[in-house]
Amino acid sequence: MPSQGKYSVKGPRVALALCSPEVSASTVALLEGVFQTLGFESCQRQESSIQGFRWELTRFRERLDAHGGPVGCAFVALVAPRRQLRQSQQLFRELSRCKALWGRPKVFLLLSSAPGAVPEPGAFLASLGELCGRHPHWSLLQLLTEVFSRTAQESAGAAYCPVLRSSLRGALCLGNEEPWGPEPEPGPSAEYDLSGARAALLLAVTQGRLGAQHDVEALGGLCQALGFETALRTDPAAQAFQEEMAQFRKWLDAHRGPVSCALVALMAHGGPQGQLLGADGQEGHLEALVQELSCCGALQGRPKIFLLQACRGGNSSRGPTPGSPNQADVLMVYAAAEGCVAYRDEKGSDFIQTLVEVLRADPKADLLELMTEVNRQVCELDVLGPDCDERRKACLEIRSSLRRRLCLQV
Repeated sequence: MPSQGKYSVKGPRVALALCSPEVSASTVALLEGVFQTLGFESCQRQESSIQGFRWELTRFRERLDAHGGPVGCAFVALVAPRRQLRQSQQLFRELSRCKALWGRPKVFLLLSSAPGAVPEPGAFLASLGELCGRHPHWSLLQLLTEVFSRTAQESAGAAYCPVLRSSLRGALCLGNEEPWGPEPEPGPSAEYDLSGARAALLLAVTQGRLGAQHDVEALGGLCQALGFETALRTDPAAQAFQEEMAQFRKWLDAHRGPVSCALVALMAHGGPQGQLLGADGQEGHLEALVQELSCCGALQGRPKIFLLQACRGGNSSRGPTPGSPNQADVLMVYAAAEGCVAYRDEKGSDFIQTLVEVLRADPKADLLELMTEVNRQVCELDVLGPDCDERRKACLEIRSSLRRRLCLQV
């Protein structure tokens, strides 16, 4: 378990590389080089099916549990065709069962071996290996953000970029230096320029959602304090979610002068497959809302932040599943992991209330690191929501294709 927002990775570091047969020897060598730079004891396996990968991972888990003591960190790399990457949730679940890794960081790296994949595995691994050697004090999230900046590709006026998904509860430094040691200030090019206008759109269903009004007030006050011009719509129907987003996009594109950042908060009930439910009980689809803002010309190359306070199913044990590369420069923070319930009580949701508290306390810090701190604090809470009779634990899910540091206050 991370202490004071920082993981300790004392103990063995173990890695497993799972590569499909078409993966080149040079790519495997680059992967082994990354493991070696980070001090991982690694083994490499070549398989042709997700079933074979899962069998190898089961053996890997059993070896860790037989170790007889805690393991500092585990790193699993999967380089395979995209169709197999889409089934990797089975591997996530398998490693989550490892008792030696309870409370310890588990890192999965998924790279497509298909021709023309973005990013190309060799380029991604070469960049990651170089940065790991040059900046051992950087956290893993900082390293990946810089790798994304180097490996994203432009196509038809849009940038396509890798995506990281995180439920980490603290800074994870895999180098030989502690992440809380002295760190040089990043250069201007390493940070998003937020000197232009900032705009926020809050869409909140408050009917039948105990405490939702407190979230609306807290988040609206935060946006105002951070200099966002904010629009609020309460109790929208499902169709209104899409209409409001389309109007928001048109307003941004028509804005005189540069727009530097946009924030969208979606607060509603969620459906069994993660749909958003409007005040009319009908379903809206998050993907369409994200795509609408990603097509905004005024926001090309600019950070787009999505905050989602909604259930994503009724379970408590499912993990995230990988998808195809998304548009670049997007940060999405979910109040619950995929398939899980998002909790709230008469005072509001722990996600929104903690987020507001953390950002008000340190608005100059990197937003991705701040969201990790929000997750740490939420994970420490015992949650009793309006729809459950016993206290439970919650965990956020963070997805990022940001390519620079994002600090909302200079």
